[in-house]
Amino acid sequence: MIILYGIANCDTVKKARAWLTEHGQTHEFHDFKKHGVPPEKLASWAGAVGWEKLLNRKGTTWRKLDAATQAGVTDAATAQALMQAQASVIKRPVVDWGQDITVGFNAAAWATRV
Repeated sequence: MIILYGIANCDTVKKARAWLTEHGQTHEFHDFKKHGVPPEKLASWAGAVGWEKLLNRKGTTWRKLDAATQAGVTDAATAQALMQAQASVIKRPVVDWGQDITVGFNAAAWATRV
């Protein structure tokens, strides 16, 4: 079972969910805003793809953080603490394909999976 993690009103998440549906891929959606970020999953994702890829430094949430908070993110532990506290700073969507994890939406790459 594919599990897509993200935020329901995120445009990229909407595109990803629509793509999965259009391509007949049964999936479950886990909304960070409603259900939070599972701490054990966050650690697993950081291990699988790297905390640097998981942390969205280009998004609005990151840009709104004060400089001290941004500077305080120096390793996996500090990045995960921030992502746990502010789920909107996680690059979306995070997709658990069952055998691996991807971050972000890339239709061409996803097409190789179906």
